Amino acid sequence: MSAPTSRGSQRDEPSASIAGVLETCLYAGDLDAAERFYVGLLGLDLFAREPGRHVFMRCGAGMLLVFDPGQTSTEPGMAGGVAVPAHGSRGAGHVCFRIDAEALAAWRERLERAGVSIEAEIAWPRGGSSLYFRDPAGNSVELAPAMIWPALR
Repeated sequence: MSAPTSRGSQRDEPSASIAGVLETCLYAGDLDAAERFYVGLLGLDLFAREPGRHVFMRCGAGMLLVFDPGQTSTEPGMAGGVAVPAHGSRGAGHVCFRIDAEALAAWRERLERAGVSIEAEIAWPRGGSSLYFRDPAGNSVELAPAMIWPALR
């Protein structure tokens, strides 16, 4: 099944539209290290944790969920007495956090002071620059202004 390539009639149906990304997730075997990184260094707000299973953080109007794939890929979670489908991933994931363009240099300095290596800095052809670095689990983390996606301007 392929996705539509243009705005089709589905966008005209408010009851069937998607408003945005509510949550995204990454996977990490060391949830304490993930929490220190995302809450302590990046400044996300801790929302919930279940030791050995997950740590959830608020990020603007959405949520970043970090799961231990050793648990969530084999055992469903429970929410209100209902099983949440098992899920998991191995290997590096990716997440991009939106920042103000003017804050890029301050973020670079903050990461370097914390000993986080900048893997790449990309100046995008349509405007804006991104910083790429790794979290303790090896996931690719990007900081970028919304202008890198002209459709979001």
